[in-house]
Amino acid sequence: MTLEKGFEPRLAREGVTVTGRDIGMLRTIDEQGSMSGAADALGRSYPHLQRRVDEIEGAFGPLTTRVRGGSDGGGTALTDDARDLIRQFDRLRVELSGVTSVTESIVPGTVLDRDGELATVETDAGAVTARVPEGSREVEIAIRSDAVVLMDPETANKGHTSLRNQLSGAVSRIETADAVSTVTVTVAEGVDIEAVVTEESRERLGLREGRDVVAAFKTTAARAIATDS
Repeated sequence: MTLEKGFEPRLAREGVTVTGRDIGMLRTIDEQGSMSGAADALGRSYPHLQRRVDEIEGAFGPLTTRVRGGSDGGGTALTDDARDLIRQFDRLRVELSGVTSVTESIVPGTVLDRDGELATVETDAGAVTARVPEGSREVEIAIRSDAVVLMDPETANKGHTSLRNQLSGAVSRIETADAVSTVTVTVAEGVDIEAVVTEESRERLGLREGRDVVAAFKTTAARAIATDS
């Protein structure tokens, strides 16, 4: 089981909040070259679309300008302010995607022994060393996907002494974005570990569904919460 964190990008000024729907509206105006064309493409009424543009312009400055001439009598174009607003929104979306793309894999298990705040937890995928609350026996271990390193099974145990936890499994799913991929590794029946890897790493390891890999992570990257309280 994994937990996904989601955030909706928003920009606000003078009480007016711009969302992804608004940015999509501006992009459609740019693509269609007119307010009426954008309204038709979006399935919205022209007056409603015009009012929303006016609201945003009241806080963010002029977003559209009238273009005259041409075979169709003219149309509407975006201003530099509008294009700057779109760029700001896109930058915010990228920043937030760095947060939201980080999921947590949840692995249940039973505490076997303890050394201070660290404990060895027996899971269906094998023993995992994690930070565990004092007095806990039945726990769930959360592992951040950006803390997981995927390695070839033939070289996993060579020179990676800091990656104390190493679970063998097979790639069951790959979700690819522009620069990174989220790789799901099934390490036991019903137990998945997710890892965020760069496209370079994905190609270098030859990651594909069914590929045998080792999902490795530091003890400090695994934290547990008690489930037996």
